[in-house]
Amino acid sequence: MEKHYTDSKVKGVSTGTTILAAIFDGGVVIGSDSRASIGGEYVSSKTINKVIQVHDRIFCCMAGSLADAQAVIKSAKSHLSFHSVQMESPPLVIAAASVLKELCYKNKDELQAGFLTAGWDSKKGPQVYVVSLGGMLISQQVTIGGSGSTYIYGYVDAKYKPNMTREECLQFATNALALAMGRDNVSGGVAHLVVITEKGVEHVVVPGDKLPRFNDE
Repeated sequence: MEKHYTDSKVKGVSTGTTILAAIFDGGVVIGSDSRASIGGEYVSSKTINKVIQVHDRIFCCMAGSLADAQAVIKSAKSHLSFHSVQMESPPLVIAAASVLKELCYKNKDELQAGFLTAGWDSKKGPQVYVVSLGGMLISQQVTIGGSGSTYIYGYVDAKYKPNMTREECLQFATNALALAMGRDNVSGGVAHLVVITEKGVEHVVVPGDKLPRFNDE
């Protein structure tokens, strides 16, 4: 009975996924695919938006158990909203990442979810943080995650460069997601991308039939 319970827990709704965040000159791009699966086999949804706004200029991408990730993000949004009222100013990106880290660490035995946090603030400008399973927090210029990330490490290492323009970074992120979605059977759907700068936030959705095609024909 215990083994059956454990197996059924693991085979819940999962965001078998590809998530990505990259800093460019003046801002940051964060994005993901839109497919959710059950047990890594059955596609339960093709239209999940995994890029979640937690504050005005701070967004998160989620990977792992969908229920776990949604519960953590809901709690983080509440913490940050209260924090901004107390401080009478928008929260820093590192504050949002730290809240996620604490929630993941305190509940590490119960959760199966990891996050990318990206955003812009007046203190440090564009930033990207990784909150991995268990609550480890790392700052990076570019990062990828999820099941599809294993297919694109080489592409990301070869093509990412610091101080890219907005257009270059947006194309880089779109290409990376398209390559992963073409190889990973639990990544797919559309590409959700968010561009965050001092001026504001821009949402970009690239339909599946508009994604770049490479050597898959």
